[in-house]
Amino acid sequence: MTGLELSPAWTLVLGAALVPLLRGAWRGTWNVLLPLAGMVQLWLLAPGEYGQFAFAGQELLVLRVDRWSTLFGFVFLIAALLNSIYALHVRDAVQPTAGLAYAGAALGAVFAGDLLTLFVFWELTAITSVFLIWARPGERSYRAGLRYLIVQLASGMLLLLGALQQLNATGSLRFEHIGLEGPGGWLIFLGFGIKCAFPLLHNWLQDAYPEATESGTVMLSAFTTKLAVYALARGFAGQPELIWIGAAMTAFPIFYAVIENDLRRVLAYSLNNQLGFMVVGIGVGTELALNGTAAHAFTHIIYKGLLFMSMGAVLLRTGTIKGSELGGLYKSMPWTTSFCIVGAASISAFPLFSGFVSKSMILSAAAGEGHLVTFLVLLFASAGVFHHSGIKIPYFAFFGHDSGKRCAEAPWNMLVAMALAAALCIGVGVFPQPLYAMLPFQVDYAPYTASHVLAQLQLLMFSALAFSVLMRTGIYPPELRSVNLDFDWSYRRLAPAVMCGASAAISAGQSLLARGWSRLVQAVFATVRRLHQPGGLLARTWPSGTSALWMMVLLLGLLLSGYLA
Repeated sequence: MTGLELSPAWTLVLGAALVPLLRGAWRGTWNVLLPLAGMVQLWLLAPGEYGQFAFAGQELLVLRVDRWSTLFGFVFLIAALLNSIYALHVRDAVQPTAGLAYAGAALGAVFAGDLLTLFVFWELTAITSVFLIWARPGERSYRAGLRYLIVQLASGMLLLLGALQQLNATGSLRFEHIGLEGPGGWLIFLGFGIKCAFPLLHNWLQDAYPEATESGTVMLSAFTTKLAVYALARGFAGQPELIWIGAAMTAFPIFYAVIENDLRRVLAYSLNNQLGFMVVGIGVGTELALNGTAAHAFTHIIYKGLLFMSMGAVLLRTGTIKGSELGGLYKSMPWTTSFCIVGAASISAFPLFSGFVSKSMILSAAAGEGHLVTFLVLLFASAGVFHHSGIKIPYFAFFGHDSGKRCAEAPWNMLVAMALAAALCIGVGVFPQPLYAMLPFQVDYAPYTASHVLAQLQLLMFSALAFSVLMRTGIYPPELRSVNLDFDWSYRRLAPAVMCGASAAISAGQSLLARGWSRLVQAVFATVRRLHQPGGLLARTWPSGTSALWMMVLLLGLLLSGYLA
């Protein structure tokens, strides 16, 4: 067999093309079987390189199987399986088709061994994933999807330009460590940064994810940004700039998440926060830090998917996801409430939950390498994520004030998907060794030491106390129907306003200049006519001596100008 036939990516991409041809239970069964088949394929793949072929004088590598790609490949397939189960109730063919093709494209990018193959699958993830946003009817979703597509395609164009620069500089398209030594590295770094939602480049995430369908948001949360984390780890491990970028990513979303009313948008900001931990780990660059990044990407895909699943179930049953319009749903949706709490405990890094065994590795690596300021920022961010995802999400959706909404529990397939995700969150938290065995480097780390557990419990308890005090004193920002301005306001509102103002000013200046020029020309012609009309200065008869004098003056001026030149 060739590498193309062995790749799990093609199983999902080609399998997705058959989804519209199936109906009813056959379609749902097919959607679930495809990720399972991909897992079997990946399990049978031995480490190595497959599918090499020559293109335009370059050796391309379609399928590279190593510890990095295997780990991300398995968790991507797990996410695809969970989402296929979660979306079994969906009747239209667009969402499962786009979702499976999107998952396959992400897998193809993970297994790519060269920059050109990476670019092809990188752009395919953008094209397939946008349909998960457009599948939700409405003008908001259409516009958000259009903006999302533009940003994602721009990321791919930067990757392609950087790849060509790398080819010119090194003579190779091999996707290995790249660094920032040349312009190609900077272009690729920026392309990866857009997809990873670096600060000031992040707003596509909060703009698009909450506008997708219930299952579409779950799918989006798993692949795009984690693919960028994988690419950064592969190409820019140990790059010190990433430490400060990641630290900023962990801190700034906290403030927006606290005041945000749309609970799926809260989770989108929280996603930004968690990506920051991974980026810090890549920047630190030690084996412990990179293991922590890989482990945290794995656990994050599962628990963030679980949180988005629970909010998707709420949206499906109540028709709203605004914190100001929810509350008291634990009475109607007890299972969804329980699963949401498991996801909240995992993202907050409670001991015995998955987030604890991965996030602590990154914190230990940052502290061990002497990055004290970064370590303190990460501690602050850990407390913040407990506030907005660990407490705010379940509290305002299921507890808090009773909104009076009474609805049915989530559909059985949604509950099954959430139960599997919750089981993984607890299983990995209690027994982390199977995950540690899959990590890129040999693991010599014990998460459950007295110091780790006590320090994390202290952080969480004081964070809970702070939340309680803020709520009791009325200082905590209330859930209000509002629009929060982020950096995207600068290019969605401010920049167009400035451009319109500048255009109006230029038009006014051009009009003023044209009127002034017209008046000047009219004045010149009037003066010429006045000088040449009968009795005018130039119409008179001048004496010969006067004419000779003026000729001498002109000749003298000409001689002086020639001399000075």
